[in-house]
This record gives sequence, C-alpha cells and structure tokens, in this order.
Amino acid sequence: MTRSAERRVLQFCHGYDGPFLDCARQYASLFAGKGYRVTTVFLTGAADSEVATSCASDEVLFMEYSSQAIRGLKLGAIRDLRRIVASRNFSFCIAHRFKPVYIALLATSLPVIGVHHAFGDYQRRSRKLFAHLFRQRLSLLGVSDAVRDDMRKSLPKWPQERIETLYNRIDIQPLQASQLSAAQAREEMGLAPSAWVVGNVGRLHPDKDQATLLRGFAKALPDLPANSQLVILGKGRLEERLKQQALELGIGAQVLFPGQIADARRLFKAFDVFALSSDHEPFGMVLLEAMAAGVPLIATSCGGAREVVEGVGVLFPLGDADRLAQGLVHLSRLDDAQREACAELMDLRLLERFSDQAVRDVFWHLPQVSRLLVGS
Repeated sequence: MTRSAERRVLQFCHGYDGPFLDCARQYASLFAGKGYRVTTVFLTGAADSEVATSCASDEVLFMEYSSQAIRGLKLGAIRDLRRIVASRNFSFCIAHRFKPVYIALLATSLPVIGVHHAFGDYQRRSRKLFAHLFRQRLSLLGVSDAVRDDMRKSLPKWPQERIETLYNRIDIQPLQASQLSAAQAREEMGLAPSAWVVGNVGRLHPDKDQATLLRGFAKALPDLPANSQLVILGKGRLEERLKQQALELGIGAQVLFPGQIADARRLFKAFDVFALSSDHEPFGMVLLEAMAAGVPLIATSCGGAREVVEGVGVLFPLGDADRLAQGLVHLSRLDDAQREACAELMDLRLLERFSDQAVRDVFWHLPQVSRLLVGS
C-alpha cells in the first residue's frame, strides 16, 4: 500500500448526529490555509453525501459501524482505522469523544488530541489507567473550562497544559444569513405575531431540567406580558410527563411542545427570550445560536453555560424556579434600546470568543499543537 506524501490530519468522529456534524466542520476549518489536508472519518452512521459536503474536509470516510458493533474491544474498528492510516501521511489525529480516542491510540502510533464534549469521561478507573498508559501520545481538550476542569480533576497527575480548553464555535455570518425573520419564524411555527415567547430547545430529558423551566414560567406568568407563551422544541422520554406538569401548574394553554424541528436554529428569532435550564450543560451550542439571532438569554449558572452567558445574559442557580421567574420578568421589561444593546454585546462576545476565527487563533497557540508542529 503506497503512502501519500501530503501532510494530513486525521479527524476521527464517533458519529454525525445532533451537533457533532458541525463539530467536525469546526475542527476541519482550523486547518484552512495551514498546509494540511483533513481526512474526517466517522465511526458510526451510514455514508451520506450531504454529511460529507458539510464537513469542510478534503476527504470524508464512513466506517458505518453500528453502536452495538463498537462495544467491547472494538477490534474491527481498530483494524479498519489502521488500514486507513497506513495509506496516508498523517501528522496527528484529532478524536472526538472517548471511543474514537481509544480506537485511535490502539490502531495508530499517531499523537492524538482527544476532544471531550461531556463531563465524567475519565472518572472510571479503567479510563484513567488507559489515559495514563498513553499519556506520551495523548493530550486533551474540553469544549469549556468546566469540562477541562472536570478532566483535570480526574487526571490530577497530568500537567495542566496537557488538558486545555477549546470552545465550540459557530460560523457567524452563514448562520445569521440562514435565520428567518421573527415574522417568518413565527409563521412557520404557528405562533401569534403579538405573543411574548420564551423559547427552549433540547432533548426532553432530565439533564435539560425543563421541569424547572415550567415552574419558573408559571411563577413569572402573572407579571409577564399578555399572551405570553413558552415553546419547548424537542423530543424525548419526558414529553408526556412535562405536558402533564404544565397542566398541573395551570399553564397548559400557554406551553407549546412542537416536537423536533429540523434545523431549529433558523427559527430562533421567533423568541423574545431564550431559556436554558440544563443541569451542568457541558457547553450549550444552542446558546450561541440564540446569540446569533440577537435573542436575550437566561441560563443556569453552572457548567459551560455560565462561560457563554456571563456578562451578556441572565444567570440563575440550577433548579431555582424563583430566580428563573425573576429573570424572565426582568427580560420581559427590556425596551427596544436595551434589547439592541444586548444584541450588540452578544455579537461582540461571539466574535471575540466563539467565532471560527477566534478559536482558530487559540488553537494554533495551544501547547499541545505547538509540540506537534515542532515534531512534524
């Protein structure tokens, strides 16, 4: 098998469901104009030409494993990745989530940057031992300081500079260009033009804590504008329980559950406020998407959400429906000038911290990347 002489980066992703397709795009875009070709490999998921086009990569490969097939030792995936690497001149690998990190380290001799999108990835003793075994080739990135600090706590003997933060980000202008006007978005969702709307987008799951959001909205409702509504977009196992809770709180008529809507970020301008009530959100891409739409934010003061919202929105303690209600009432009383000033602050935050260009500059100055460049 002949190896190509071109310098390449291997990006190894678990799958392309939910936000992870854009994560692949985010990391591939880091190498634009840097003299590397990016090969993105998806461990799970059927081959899909639209996915391949969306990755901003020079080459996209689909291993097409099922979730069941990558339980246990993952020998087939290790063998297949070894074949891919044997025919290309990869300088290093960026692997998203633990299973791709595990497979990449066992299948190759490449330096691996492991990108972690959740809490607790190195709390298990077996994973601590695995990370220690490969510590000479492995460095770690968290998508927020909160995730980074969680990994540092799990791996206390690692030098701190081997575990850093690289924020998730958005390509601001294309996203804003894709977002519908408030009137168009409300028409598509069937919302009244005159309604005052609180929006929430996410799985209907205990981690998202929409139960607190319902309680907070119910407490705030007497002091909110007439025709106020709460719109919760998403699907999940708690749907019937949340609908029942809304009825018990006496707000069933004011709470809408439209279900899952494809590319929901196009519709964020339909909201007067975006609320995220999640329990220890690792980051919260939906917050960036709401910021791009100029929608005022309220979110729990924990996890990565705090790093996104602090200074440009309202924070409340996790599970505190009273403080959430107070925040909603406060945001409902913003006048047009205050909303415009808020939107300008959010635009600046996006540009300075959460844009492709801002994060690209951070990436190329990370100690992990500097060491790889010296060795390449």
